[in-house]
Order: sequence, then C-alpha cells, then structure tokens
Amino acid sequence: MGSRSDVKERKSLWHLVIGFLVSAVVLAITAFLTPGLAISSVWALLIAAAVIGILDYLIERVTGFDASPFGRGILGFVISAAIIYLTGVIVPGVTVTFWGAIIASLVIGIINMIIPGKRVI
Repeated sequence: MGSRSDVKERKSLWHLVIGFLVSAVVLAITAFLTPGLAISSVWALLIAAAVIGILDYLIERVTGFDASPFGRGILGFVISAAIIYLTGVIVPGVTVTFWGAIIASLVIGIINMIIPGKRVI
C-alpha cells in the first residue's frame, strides 16, 4: 500500500499530464483558428506545447510574472505573444508570423476565459 506522499506525487503527475494534454488541444484549436500560425504534425504540436509550457515556467520563475494573455494586462499579452513567436522559431514544424503570434495570444486568452479552472497555456 502506498504512503500519502506516493499518492500525492501520482496525483500531481496526473494533473501535470492532463494539463499538458489540455494545453496541446488548446494550441491545436488556436492554430486552426489563427491565420499566421501553422503546426505541421502531432509531434510538432506536442513539442510546441512543451516548449510554451517550459518558457512560461522559466519566465514566471525568473521574473515572478505570470505570462497569461489576459492575466496581467497588456504586458502579459505581449509576453504571451513573444513566447508563441519564439516557439515558432525553436520548434521545427511550427510556423508563426508576428501577427499570427499576436492573434494566437488573443485566441488563447479567450479560450482561457471560457475554460473553467486554471489557465491552460
């Protein structure tokens, strides 16, 4: 029988996996709805979702600033767009224009307002 810490770690890991999958779905929807953002394969989608999550985490750890599109006003919106644009530069199979990153940040912000709970990207 597992201890409480084992159960908590498994639950935490499960939440992380679910959050990652939800982020990937939101990114796929965003790519579908956004001109100037294209993702060529499922692998590129999964890698892009991971890169966005890692960049968001690093920015939050270094600056203490949450980079959600509508969570912190215009600065959060701009940082979110920059993360999306940088992901297009880093991840093969993801192409994003400047305006595509701006529109994608807006779309993700709207999706975050619709989906209940913690922000998804």
